[in-house]
Amino acid sequence: MADLVSEEGGQALLAELEREIAGMQKDLGTAEVAALLSGERDLSNAIVSIHPGAGGTEAQDWAEMLMRMYLRWAEKRGYKTEILDYQNGEEAGVKSVTFMVLGDYAYGRTKAEAGVHRLVRISPFDANKRRHTSFASVHVYPEVEEDVDITIDEKDLRIDTYRASSAGGQHVNKTDSAVRITHLPTNIVVQCQNERSQLKNKNVAMTVLRSRLYEVRKKELDDKVEKLMSEKKDIAWGSQIRSYVFQPYQMVKDHRTGVESGNVTAVMDGDIDQYIEAFLIASSGVKG
Repeated sequence: MADLVSEEGGQALLAELEREIAGMQKDLGTAEVAALLSGERDLSNAIVSIHPGAGGTEAQDWAEMLMRMYLRWAEKRGYKTEILDYQNGEEAGVKSVTFMVLGDYAYGRTKAEAGVHRLVRISPFDANKRRHTSFASVHVYPEVEEDVDITIDEKDLRIDTYRASSAGGQHVNKTDSAVRITHLPTNIVVQCQNERSQLKNKNVAMTVLRSRLYEVRKKELDDKVEKLMSEKKDIAWGSQIRSYVFQPYQMVKDHRTGVESGNVTAVMDGDIDQYIEAFLIASSGVKG
């Protein structure tokens, strides 16, 4: 009887030690990632824009799926989000969407998601149930405060107003409150229709423009030609950073780090920290 009690006690102790070790490893990994978030703007809020590639409804639906994935990820991390601009797709999905992720190190983490994302699935829009490949691009910028030295000359701006329309066509504003700003020297276009006030939408659009111009200047100062070229790649095969395969098997694989998961449902529900953290470690040069 004593031997049985001793054996059970030993197994319980072993299980407890394994739990403690797993907890320590998780804490160590979290601390390691936190140490990597030391970039100039890593602490900032993030501005995320998603655009579908070629392919019409398929790609537009994929862009909306990515939007949901990021909103769910942000919610799980305790970040707040705010939709700045949402352009409905022709039949489904979105033509483009821009939103903010608000919270400490939001940019430091979401910057890992910038690039082209590829989806392979049986199309719900194809009557013949054929497999389709779709692409969407994700761009991430830090929110830049007004005190940052970014000069914007009013004469370099073209400001257009139009009638706002929200997701699903609900709460449509009946005045031309939405604002689109084109920065003529760079041809950067930003827009906001989230607020009912035209002035508020203009202020938010200027914030987005300032952030994008900051990124342009930063790239120029860093002289990262290769990175600039990669951002200009077509939203198509060969330029993707990650593939999401729904059929004929299930797998989400990051092509930069090799990290993969067979739990596609969890990933699409916001479980993407494994990809973000692996990218941060890999881009820092730290070897695990």
